[in-house]
Amino acid sequence: MTIAQLSVHIHGLAVVLSLIGFILRGIWMLQDSPRLKARWVRITPHIVDTVLLLSALIASYLMFWRYGVNPDYVTVMIVGLIVYIVLGLFALRLGKTKAIRASAWVLAIAVFLYISAAGALKTATPFLSAPAPAASVSVR
Repeated sequence: MTIAQLSVHIHGLAVVLSLIGFILRGIWMLQDSPRLKARWVRITPHIVDTVLLLSALIASYLMFWRYGVNPDYVTVMIVGLIVYIVLGLFALRLGKTKAIRASAWVLAIAVFLYISAAGALKTATPFLSAPAPAASVSVR
């Protein structure tokens, strides 16, 4: 297994853990649960999301950027990540009312699913077009 393949597998695991954690924290936020204040609940998302981002950057570099290639879907995923982070901030911290927080939470999950679909199908428009053919860059 190459480092690029390992990075992709680690990234996939971090994607699943990040989504599960975000959904769980959103449910706890909607229930006004004291669990949100637990130390592990405040620390774990930062660790998981750091692994998520680093594994994505390593895989992108090894598979695309070092060859001068930048697929559209990678750019879309980066922009989507920024949107997801902002929505997540409003959902779990900055939203003034529970309605704003809940709306931001649902939108953040939708953006997360869009980003995941773009990555899985390797297209910037995963719900509008057929998957793009795989890149012809050989990873060693």
